[in-house]
Amino acid sequence: MAQSPERPKAALVAVHLPEADDVDFRSSLEELERLVSTLGYRVVAKITQTRAHLEAAAVLGEGKLKELGDLTGGAGEIGSTAPKRKDKARLKREQLAHDDDDAQDAQDDEAQDDEAQAEPKIALVAVDHDLSPSQARNLERATGSQVFDRTGVIIEIFHRHAKSREARLQVEIARLNYAAPRMRESPGGKERQRGRGAGEAALELDRRKVRDRIAELREELAAVQRDQGVRRAHRQQARRVALVGYTNAGKSSLMRALTGSDVYVENKLFATLDTTVRALQPEAKPRILVSDTVGFIKKLPHDLVASFKSTLDEALEASHLLHIVDASDPSWESQREVTRDVLAEIGAGEVPSTLVMNKIDLVVPAELARLRLRFPDAWFVSAHDRAHVASVRERIIAVFEGAYVEEEIVVPYDRQAVLSEMHDSGRVAAERYEEAGIHVTFRAERETIARVRARLGKA
Repeated sequence: MAQSPERPKAALVAVHLPEADDVDFRSSLEELERLVSTLGYRVVAKITQTRAHLEAAAVLGEGKLKELGDLTGGAGEIGSTAPKRKDKARLKREQLAHDDDDAQDAQDDEAQDDEAQAEPKIALVAVDHDLSPSQARNLERATGSQVFDRTGVIIEIFHRHAKSREARLQVEIARLNYAAPRMRESPGGKERQRGRGAGEAALELDRRKVRDRIAELREELAAVQRDQGVRRAHRQQARRVALVGYTNAGKSSLMRALTGSDVYVENKLFATLDTTVRALQPEAKPRILVSDTVGFIKKLPHDLVASFKSTLDEALEASHLLHIVDASDPSWESQREVTRDVLAEIGAGEVPSTLVMNKIDLVVPAELARLRLRFPDAWFVSAHDRAHVASVRERIIAVFEGAYVEEEIVVPYDRQAVLSEMHDSGRVAAERYEEAGIHVTFRAERETIARVRARLGKA
């Protein structure tokens, strides 16, 4: 049986700054490792350094930068990018020396090629900080490897996982916004090597093309989102529950269990980027819609938050939020805070919500008991336990019925269609047939009762 190709190697870089405690620092680095693994790389090394601040030139100090260079096969130093001036005599001497060394160089190159095939160098250096364009270029120069900061890794994952037209447009806008300030003159082509003048004009032309492309994408996205807005408007009167939470908290697994849908589920970060809306199953009356939303993450790029506004609007416009937390993750508390912060940022902080501690089958009993004491109102579940899922369904229904009020409404015999709607939009507790019509004991939200009365008033 053919073996699958080995994943390319990656190294992680992080600086422990004074404001980050040891737990947060380790948690952030572990999360970056999971992000890089999701991107398809195998992490083989981690370079960390404790500093009061990031090195302005290349994040790391000189010693650690050399260590990173040794690891990747790079020079380990930034060096000077200014071309050396050479007179004719020096050029002639260098040409003669070059001719004498050709045979030896060919042998050395062949040996190096064999070594590279046996042990390829590290393909990616991922840095757990936001990098300026110059810092990224300097690190690439020092390592000889591709360099992504945390934002770049997240955007690349989004790019690979986006499936719907809306998600692809959203991610492409974020990618171009990220890439635009990092563009520089191409190393090839004389017109890009003349400093001021043609080279700068070419670079500005490239940047203008990117800006124009972003404008086009935003127009396309606005059209798609208008269609999405129409669909959401049609669901405006429906009872809607949105599943929100940190990436990989188990939202899609719970969504699949609650709705019987074939929502994509995988144990990877950002496996879900497209909002899915399905009816609660077995179907409740009145109908309840459940939506699965994109997961949040620490330091989620602002461009992605802005781009995914319509997706996140599912949370903003929901009747109730289920805040899903992976109770088995050691850093669940910071993950919970990140989700709360993003919800506040998009204006959904005031939407009624319930904390759902998921994956409790992976939590040791003593810790689970402490969590139950700490959060007595939370729901403790495993999305893989049918009894737990059934309990969540009943609790969701109870959430909506908790806002019901009860009134008696008389429905004339010639308005049977209204009675049918009452069965669909609330709970009919009793019916009593009298001469004036059907006396219905009706339980529903005040808005629903007012709507029914308005319809009967037009009779």
